[in-house]
Amino acid sequence: MLKIAIYGKGGIGKSTVTSNLAAAFASMGKRVIQIGCDPKADSTINLLGGEPLLPVMNYMREQDEEPQTIEEISRVGFGGVLCIETGGPTPGLGCAGRGIIATFQLLEELELFETWEPDIVLYDVLGDVVCGGFAAPIREGYAEKVVIVTSGEKMALYAANNIYQAVKNFEDRNYATVSGIILNHRNVENEIEKVNNFAQKNHLRILGEIPRSNDITRYEDQGMTVIQGDPELEVSRIFMKLAEDLLKEEER
Repeated sequence: MLKIAIYGKGGIGKSTVTSNLAAAFASMGKRVIQIGCDPKADSTINLLGGEPLLPVMNYMREQDEEPQTIEEISRVGFGGVLCIETGGPTPGLGCAGRGIIATFQLLEELELFETWEPDIVLYDVLGDVVCGGFAAPIREGYAEKVVIVTSGEKMALYAANNIYQAVKNFEDRNYATVSGIILNHRNVENEIEKVNNFAQKNHLRILGEIPRSNDITRYEDQGMTVIQGDPELEVSRIFMKLAEDLLKEEER
């Protein structure tokens, strides 16, 4: 089972990357779970035809009890991808990271991985502040690999560095390791040079580059990934190649 936590600054496009990778893996015949670990709870929306999924934390607040089955807190999307959103606390009350921890504990109790038996698990994690619950995929053994999504923008690289340092803090405990960077282009000045410098400084690989694409926006407006919308597009082929490379690396 390949377990990847995809981190990045809020708004950097990590949910777009994660959901397109999930769709790519599913198109290759893999059994995939995508877990959104962001209070916005919009990670899986483009796998679900644009329909938002009720987050686990919202379910428990509304029902005032824990769910008894995985089906109550999940939905199957494009390509058979099982979609789950952790959600967060009532705005202004509580810590969003605690929602992730509570959700992960619940998924263990419901034996998600034993019953679903996925080939791929993708965690889409907010990386602005890598504390407590937001670090759970790294330090609790849920993910084996971390992929950082960034652009050449100053704050995106700042967040990427924080994520990298957080992972390094756990490197002596056999927790997740950073596989590399995905450059999600924003077409800022000297973008490739800036990201290359960051990668070289930290001895990280650039796993792939996602071009600025109107096709991504067009299909997201329709509640789809580009993999679903048109798998023959150049950007779709890039996501497919990235998924293939991640699988080959795992096999090696």
